[in-house]
Amino acid sequence: MRPRLVGINHVALEVDDIEQALDFYGMLFELKGVERERGGAFVDLGDQFLALFEPGSGEDSHFGLVVDDKEAARHVLEAAGGAILPGRRLDFRDPFRNRVQVVQYDQIQFAKSQRVLAGMGLALGKTEQALAELRAKGLA
Repeated sequence: MRPRLVGINHVALEVDDIEQALDFYGMLFELKGVERERGGAFVDLGDQFLALFEPGSGEDSHFGLVVDDKEAARHVLEAAGGAILPGRRLDFRDPFRNRVQVVQYDQIQFAKSQRVLAGMGLALGKTEQALAELRAKGLA
């Protein structure tokens, strides 16, 4: 069975200078929260985020797709001969060299309303850890 796409969790961009990138996006938009880590920064978008990484940080430009079943996605990719990138995550490159990261809905802070989920024909819950992340932001 193929997994269902639920949404886009994040977009990651490679930038030459984190502070310059934050200044640029901060000039254009009101940034509510930024979490910095070595070689990168995460701009809070509520239950989603924009990730900014410097070259050489070990990350490159990609986007995170949310699915209902990450292991089903892994099995479909493997059956299709897709090469899963090394590491603990489920990342792959599509035939056009775009890097895609697959994350499972119940395990992350990304959330859709029950009405939207029902309209999509999905009945999905959250792990306690994902709920805690949402509660910490006042989103659950």
